[in-house]
Amino acid sequence: MNDLVTYAYAVARADDMLHVRAAVLKGVADSPVHLVPGSHDDTLVLVVSHVPAQDFQEDALKLHLEDLDWLEAVARAHHGVIEAMAVHTTVLPLRLATVYLDDTRARDVLDARRALFAERLAHLAEHVEWGVKIHVEPSSAPAAPAPQRGEALSPGRAYLRDRRQQQSVRDSVYQDARQAAETIEALGRRYAVERARHRVQQGVLAGPVGENVVNDAYLVPREHCEKFRSEVLHAADGLRGVRIEVTGPWAPYSFAMPSVVADDAAAGTEP
Repeated sequence: MNDLVTYAYAVARADDMLHVRAAVLKGVADSPVHLVPGSHDDTLVLVVSHVPAQDFQEDALKLHLEDLDWLEAVARAHHGVIEAMAVHTTVLPLRLATVYLDDTRARDVLDARRALFAERLAHLAEHVEWGVKIHVEPSSAPAAPAPQRGEALSPGRAYLRDRRQQQSVRDSVYQDARQAAETIEALGRRYAVERARHRVQQGVLAGPVGENVVNDAYLVPREHCEKFRSEVLHAADGLRGVRIEVTGPWAPYSFAMPSVVADDAAAGTEP
């Protein structure tokens, strides 16, 4: 087995500036980035670099994916290459840890999928991805009213009353979150051309405060980006306990058909 394998970041349309930009980039494992053109048509290229084979063999990769420091370093490098290329041109991002035995095998995949890659790049041209998350924070909602003067309740009844009031506040916050979600969905229909629903984030990924209840991505034409972002951020105005987070603009990760390469390269070195 070779000491190095080919790590693929994205598909893009070739031009002279793309080669210049790739020549100054470092990717995963601090490896220099280069472009792999097709065999018979160099209008499309794969953005790749060479990485140590031992880190991306199936068994080794499974262990690495449990190492958060290693995973973060690879993800940052992967994302950095894609975003640097996306500044110049439309890119079709590939999944994290998409690797091939060598550049020849990567070229074979590019040749086999050329029509599909070209169609998707044309669809994504002049569009970017925005991430939209909705968080609920019941603790920041209005407190329940204090008991009336002279009102005397047993400890048990007081506990039940407080629990009902807390539940009422929570129900109100979640209802407001649904309202914000409906407003954002309407804005998506107005400004975006595609929407992707992702699993809500939990634990450390969800952040220190609140609960993530919506985690969506929208594919938005560049000309509508400012309006989309501004109006989404105002979708929770007047709603207590609801927080909206907007991230982007990103290369269109959620709309790049990651399953395109699933038959040709799994995460890890090809057999």
